[in-house]
Amino acid sequence: MHQSLRLGTIAGIRVGVNWSVLLIMFLLAQGLAITVIPRSAPAVSGVVAWLLGAAGAVVLLLSLLVHEMAHALVARAYGVRVEQVTLWLLGGAAELGQEPPSARADLLIAGAGPVASAVLAFGFGGLTAGLTAARAPAGVVAVCSWLAGINLLLAAFNLLPGAPLDGGRVLRAALWRWRGDRNWAAVAAARAGRALGVGLIVLGVAQLALGGLLGGLWLALIGWFLMSAASSEANTARYRAELGAVPVSAVMNASPTYADPDRSVAQVVADVDAAPDGGIVALRTGDGRPAGLVRLRELARVPEAERIATPVSRVATPPAALPVIEASEPLADVAATVLRSGTALVVDHGALVGVLGPADVTRAMERSALHRPGPGDPH
Repeated sequence: MHQSLRLGTIAGIRVGVNWSVLLIMFLLAQGLAITVIPRSAPAVSGVVAWLLGAAGAVVLLLSLLVHEMAHALVARAYGVRVEQVTLWLLGGAAELGQEPPSARADLLIAGAGPVASAVLAFGFGGLTAGLTAARAPAGVVAVCSWLAGINLLLAAFNLLPGAPLDGGRVLRAALWRWRGDRNWAAVAAARAGRALGVGLIVLGVAQLALGGLLGGLWLALIGWFLMSAASSEANTARYRAELGAVPVSAVMNASPTYADPDRSVAQVVADVDAAPDGGIVALRTGDGRPAGLVRLRELARVPEAERIATPVSRVATPPAALPVIEASEPLADVAATVLRSGTALVVDHGALVGVLGPADVTRAMERSALHRPGPGDPH
């Protein structure tokens, strides 16, 4: 998940938000200001209701952050690398750089988020009771009560048994422990997630038919996301079954044509003519950092008269627009990204060491198939 705004780090973990958070915060604040607060505190003015609504939306966002950080910290306790935590339109995501080492670790990492949300729900519930007893302003009590209910709803929803929800991870861990086959368990959890997504889309369409425009669209959007994410997880599990633990470094192109981003297009064309590499040139700075990727067709679009004066970086795709992956990562974990997005830059501790394209992934899968036992072969 792309972070539009980096908020900083918590316990050494990068935390940020995607731009879509602005939309969900507005919708939450609007729901509080127009529906929740007026129903419980009709005497509250519109301006105050909106201020309380905005505060409630911010606190819910922080609650989502607590949920995701619970996943991240438990993962770290089991030695799993955590890339970042990102909040976005449909909640949050703790992006893990590795798979959990065991079914037990998988279960505890998955369960940490819903437990955190449940604890927050009971905490806000206790705060609501205390504020009510102290005769606090009705609008404040309404927001606290809403926060208790929404956190409890988040905990319950996330425990639905289908990937990529936390409940799907719990299901995967249970099946992994039962069968001893992580890939089979992941595919089963992904299938459950797809079924759950279809169910939510059907409910959303039904609600639309009954006149519930916003609720129906929201359910359908969540269902579509679940279906898409579950399909991606099923593909990753399939790649993992086919490719095993093969690292990216074993199949990447470690000797593409390299060029400094400040070199002219004319110089790079001469380099490519001298050492053709299949149509791409990887750009890297003097200290080895990736600086982009340029294809022969992009070089060819530069008029010959302008090539000497045009730096190659001007026509290259910048690193921010390309997948950048670690050489030590399992190929199975990045195969779907490369097949979908195209050639990736491969780095080792920040230094560019190669490129990985869809053809490299396909070739690795074909080689793996050559050594896989057939239906009638002994295992």
